[in-house]
Amino acid sequence: MKRTLFYTSIYLALASPSIFAAQQLEEIVVRGELRETPLLEASSSISVLGDAIISERGAQQLEEILKVAPNVNFAGGTSRARYFQIRGVGDRSQFENPLNPSVGLLVDRIDFSGIGSIGTLFDVEQVEVLRGPQGTLHGANALAGLINITSKAPTADPYYHLEGTAGDYGTYGLGAVASGPITDKLLYRLAVQQFNSDGYQDNSFLNTDDTADRDELTSRARLRWSPLEAHQFDLGITYIDVDNGYDAFSLDNNRTTRSDEPGKDTQESLGVTVHSYSEFQRFDLQTAFAYADSDILYSFDLDWTFDGFHPDGYTGFDEYKRKRKSASSEIRLLSNDESRLFNDRSDWVLGFYFLRNDEDLDRTYTFAPFFSAENDTKTYALFGQLDTRLTDRLTLVTGLRWEDRKTDYSDNNAVSFDPDDDMWGGRIALEYNFAGNSMVYGAVSRGYRAFGVNGAILANLRTTDDPEVISDLQAISTFDEETLINYEIGLKTLALDGRLTARVAVFYMDREEQQVSGSIVIPLEDGVTDFIGYTSNAAEGENYGAEFEVDWLATDNLQLWGNLGLLKTEFEEYINEFGEDLSGRDQAYAPAYQYSIGARYDFPLDTFARVEIEGMDDFYLSDDHNEESDAYDLVNAAVGIEREGWSLILWGRNLADKDYIVRGFGNFGNDPRNGYVTEPYYQYGEPRVYGVTGTLTF
Repeated sequence: MKRTLFYTSIYLALASPSIFAAQQLEEIVVRGELRETPLLEASSSISVLGDAIISERGAQQLEEILKVAPNVNFAGGTSRARYFQIRGVGDRSQFENPLNPSVGLLVDRIDFSGIGSIGTLFDVEQVEVLRGPQGTLHGANALAGLINITSKAPTADPYYHLEGTAGDYGTYGLGAVASGPITDKLLYRLAVQQFNSDGYQDNSFLNTDDTADRDELTSRARLRWSPLEAHQFDLGITYIDVDNGYDAFSLDNNRTTRSDEPGKDTQESLGVTVHSYSEFQRFDLQTAFAYADSDILYSFDLDWTFDGFHPDGYTGFDEYKRKRKSASSEIRLLSNDESRLFNDRSDWVLGFYFLRNDEDLDRTYTFAPFFSAENDTKTYALFGQLDTRLTDRLTLVTGLRWEDRKTDYSDNNAVSFDPDDDMWGGRIALEYNFAGNSMVYGAVSRGYRAFGVNGAILANLRTTDDPEVISDLQAISTFDEETLINYEIGLKTLALDGRLTARVAVFYMDREEQQVSGSIVIPLEDGVTDFIGYTSNAAEGENYGAEFEVDWLATDNLQLWGNLGLLKTEFEEYINEFGEDLSGRDQAYAPAYQYSIGARYDFPLDTFARVEIEGMDDFYLSDDHNEESDAYDLVNAAVGIEREGWSLILWGRNLADKDYIVRGFGNFGNDPRNGYVTEPYYQYGEPRVYGVTGTLTF
């Protein structure tokens, strides 16, 4: 079955679904670039997921749609997807140490990289996945790529929308949207949704089924003021409160836990943005100012059981409280018809960016002293891009970003670290437009990921006088900047009178000083040990593969789509903390293939049916052990009726109820029933879920 589905996906060709439209496919515009750019004119590999897939999957959060995009994955270990991987590059967790994300996450241009629980989808216009280093566009937080979430804009006409959802596992949601004019120059939009679910775990000790529950409030407010035709100002306020339980791991590797102290995984974020768009005689001006304040709590029952289960009385709890404040400003000058360079052949963008990120951590752990740390960073960047038409069909794109990053780290163990370093990234691309609506491109881009400190490692240096242990800890106390050079060629085309789009990209990524995650066992008192996570540098790595995306309006009633990601990754000259030589081994969370195929058919009387199959190959779950997930295929479907003013959609995800792994640990002994023999433990993804969503619009 798996092989049939895999080759079927290649045959169809592949792509992320767009909004269904009669006669022609709708043009999709990418909003996360330096200029808003039609998807088929962007010389890079990009997927855009619109509101059709969100509504017809009953999706509430990024994790429920993101794997439609080829070569995109996410790690579990949390209640919702928080850490993402693009082309095999990305993070999987965060504990004591500061995190320099590899995949950027923007929500209405607010930087929430590394805290992806905020990726709720109510009243979202589209989600964009930009693959490959975004060195010119976004800098250090986008080594592997960027996920850009854009909410819906205010409307010029009055618009009111009510939405209700009900499903199994105690799922229910209620949302409302109001939009329209306040005056002829001032528009507004308000959106609020409350979503709840019992989650997918049973707790046999507490005799309950909601220790991994979901309680998520999403609220957005936007104002758009256009005092003059050439000037527009947007104010956006986002408040998202994710108050979820976390009780994921079982000694029996199933969905039944024994925890007497289930954990929490919460994120309360307030974000404010002010954007302006102005057209002047010689240039256009864009400004963006953003502020975000987030309180994040992550905790878990360390022994996964109840007091008395372990014969030696072992029981423990681990809790991480983070408070993160960020403020950013960006100014872009863009050429217009009056200011192109080189005989009117070169468009240009010039910009300045500033980001201040202050993050405080308090860790409370049963077997170790209270730990607190502060990590403040300031980033200044200058960037620019020049698009030069060499001929009527050939365009040269050149971009460059210089970034100065200042870090100030300190903790309650008197550890301090305050480096200051310059980094740079950029991009060179050639675009060739030939007959019809087709483009081929070749590009070379350079991205970077910032250096950092392993504060918990430095703290443990003070607890030992063993020269060998001290030497081992000193070797992993800090890590260097990672750089990535991406070589890419691609093809994009619009064919069959606008009824078919196809996008193909082939890439090779060369990683230098590759940052990898590991852990080391630190002995504590009474024979208890602590696993301390850290980041270090492998010598080199390489990632290469391809992405194929196709969207075909086969008839006025039938739309077909599919995507395929092919990926090969490899460590070079890397020995992990256990002395194992992983040179030549695949990197973690990098499946060799990933696919999604689907169809939607519109029947008479405004009814429709939609079916999708998605899946991926097995992949390693970590860089410090060799446990792997299994390959899997998931079936999703929806049927519904959509009429003017109302809709009713019955949806289901993972209809075959396939167990698949989203996080795993190896080399770990936690079960007294087998004498604490080390064995792997897994967190599973979403089981079969189904529900119904109804809307009223007027």
